[in-house]
Amino acid sequence: MADTVSIVFDGPAGVGKSTIAKAVARKLGFTYVDSGAMYRAVTLFALEQGIQIDAEHQQEMLATTETADFAFIFADDDLRIYHGSRDLTEAIRSQEVTAMVSYVAALPEIRLGLKSLQRQMASSTNVVMEGRDIGTVVLPNADYKFFLTASAEIRARRRYKELAAKGIDIDFTTVLEDITKRDNLDSTREYAPLRKADDAIELDTSGLDIGEVINVVLAKIK
Repeated sequence: MADTVSIVFDGPAGVGKSTIAKAVARKLGFTYVDSGAMYRAVTLFALEQGIQIDAEHQQEMLATTETADFAFIFADDDLRIYHGSRDLTEAIRSQEVTAMVSYVAALPEIRLGLKSLQRQMASSTNVVMEGRDIGTVVLPNADYKFFLTASAEIRARRRYKELAAKGIDIDFTTVLEDITKRDNLDSTREYAPLRKADDAIELDTSGLDIGEVINVVLAKIK
C-alpha cells in the first residue's frame, strides 16, 4: 500500500480545476499542487530573461526553475505561489504569460522536467494536484482521478467574471477566443495532450456551482 494518497484533477482551461482542487485539499488537509502555475512560472522567467520561447531553448527555459523549489501556501482563503522566496502569485497570471503558456507547456523537455518535480512532490506527501495531464502522464496511478468539463462559452464567462473582479479590463470575446485557442493547443499537442484518463471520473460542471462540485467530489473519495 502506498504511503501517500494522491487526488488529481484534469480538464481544460477555465473549468474550475484550481478552485475545486484547492477546496478539496484544504478540507482533507492535503498539499495542493497547481501544475499549471509551474508552467506559467517557466513562461514568466523566460519572458523576463529574454529567452526565446521555442524548441531550441527548452533546457535554457527549464534551467530558470532549478535554483529554488515551488511552494503552494494558503494564507487564510488566499493561495500564494512561491519559487524560493519570490511570490509569483500575481505575476504568473499576467496576460503576457497567459498568451504564451500553452506554447511552453507543449514543449516535451519542459513537460519532462516539471513532471519529475511533480512526482517528487506526490511521493513525499498527500497531494491534490491539478493540470492537463496529471491523471494520464504525471500520476497515472493516482488514488482518485477526476476530469472536469464545461462548454467553452461557460468557461469563458467564468474567466471573464474572475478577471473583471480583479479589475482587469478585457472583453468577453477576447476571453472566449483565448479559451478556444488554448483548448486546441492543449488537446492537439504531440506530447502529453489533454485527455481524460480511462479510469477518471468525468464531471460536467456546466450546471453546477462550485460548492455542488466539491460535494460530489468528496462523496466519491473514500
